[in-house]
Amino acid sequence: MGCVSSKHINLADNASVSRKRSQKVTGSISSKHANLADNASYSSFTSKIQPPAYSDMKLDIAPESTPVLKEPHGVNDPKAILHLETVHKLSDEFNADPKNLMIQNAAHSIDFSTLITNRNALIEDNHVFNTKIPTESPVTNQKSSGRCWIFAALNVFRLEVMKKYNLDEFELSQGYLFFWDKFEKSNWFLECMIDLRDKDVNDRVVQHLFKEPISDGGQWDMLVNLVERYGVVPKSIYPESFSSSNSGKLNTLVISKLRDNAVIIRRMAEHGHSIDELRQAKNHALKEIYNIMAITLGEPPKEPFTWSFRNKDKQYYEFKDLTPQSYFKEHVGYPVAETVSIINDPRNKFMDLYSVQYLGNICGGRPIRYINAPIEDLKTLAISKLKSGEPVWFGADVGKYMHREAGILDPKIFQYDLAFNVSFNMTKAERLIHGESLMTHAMVFTGVHLDENGNPVRWRVENSWGPTGGDKGYFVMSDAWFSEFVYQVVLEKRIVPQKYLDVLDKKVHVLPAFDPMGALA
Repeated sequence: MGCVSSKHINLADNASVSRKRSQKVTGSISSKHANLADNASYSSFTSKIQPPAYSDMKLDIAPESTPVLKEPHGVNDPKAILHLETVHKLSDEFNADPKNLMIQNAAHSIDFSTLITNRNALIEDNHVFNTKIPTESPVTNQKSSGRCWIFAALNVFRLEVMKKYNLDEFELSQGYLFFWDKFEKSNWFLECMIDLRDKDVNDRVVQHLFKEPISDGGQWDMLVNLVERYGVVPKSIYPESFSSSNSGKLNTLVISKLRDNAVIIRRMAEHGHSIDELRQAKNHALKEIYNIMAITLGEPPKEPFTWSFRNKDKQYYEFKDLTPQSYFKEHVGYPVAETVSIINDPRNKFMDLYSVQYLGNICGGRPIRYINAPIEDLKTLAISKLKSGEPVWFGADVGKYMHREAGILDPKIFQYDLAFNVSFNMTKAERLIHGESLMTHAMVFTGVHLDENGNPVRWRVENSWGPTGGDKGYFVMSDAWFSEFVYQVVLEKRIVPQKYLDVLDKKVHVLPAFDPMGALA
């Protein structure tokens, strides 16, 4: 569902808003005749529910709670106008500096980021590390999809299989979890619409959910839910399809269908139908969604499967009568349920427990839980796990100060000050507050370079964008970048100090649905 920027904030937020609802329905609708799971009766029912005319959609805003909105006056103040004299002065100042003209000439035909790349940072951010996990695998490729969180998790899981069976290369099926996540998220969204059925359509939370009913992105606790319910399978059992690797058109189709059915649910609620009847409508919608996904992605395995392979010593293995759940338990064995998410959100109090309203994927599953801690704690915990030879799943804002070709994440990689005479001065908290940064991508730490005092200098990152860029697809992250743009690490409870686990027993602070901590990696 991601983050909503300030420009999407509903102007009627927190108002006591109610819409005058039309009481007229064409025809008579009896609940005993509204079997919405039946296609014929469902179509008959929906044809009778007509949207209200615009003239009926009145907003009654209580003056004591929210003032009547007015057009802004400041933008029409004479002093606010951008006069041509000002533009001419700026142009004269620009042309007076020969450096501006030189860079302008170069930027005419070259990507300006190439011009401002810091050579010293390219040298310093090398792909050499004194602490690395013993087993790595070729970088995977999520292609044109937003499934990084699934790829990152399965990149952690697959190492268990590779070590157990002495494999050089191996992948678990990212498409399998993608199928079930999108289907479960569809159910989640429609249940949210049922829960919010009495809220005005202009309510900020309703509008936030309608903006992006589902997306490819996710959070760690969502991954836990998926694996616990559906298990995992090797990629050979459920391979990629065009739409799993290129998810844009599938998402557009599913999102349109979800919005369409959410409107039906809201109309039904408007005319007094029970929650059971709303869920009948939801089930009809899910039937349509399932059909769309089965056609575009292929149905997940329903029968027990056989997994066979040869390892790097040419030894043959064959395992029969496996289910996705038994496969995960017997052949992967990662303690996915015994993990915790530790975040760094400097806006909020550390060593407290947080969640985000309406953020999730599986109804009745594990809720989203974040333990908020100082950034140095996240580093210390990640280093400890890497020293034990195990990788670390993490979430970050990957688009900031990233050199894709070199595979470098470093605030010093681009010298904006030399080219444009500008600097960026917001703190991490201010970037979160003002929409400048949020979690956008999940990856995996597989190494760290420590100085003589044991302090981190740079981090080795397994990405999921294929082998192009960096060290065959592996990135290097400066420790300064970690401080500013890493927001979350996931660790097993067995290696986490008790003081963090005690936070899980605290009262949870629920952040609003549109909070940046609700952004999906």
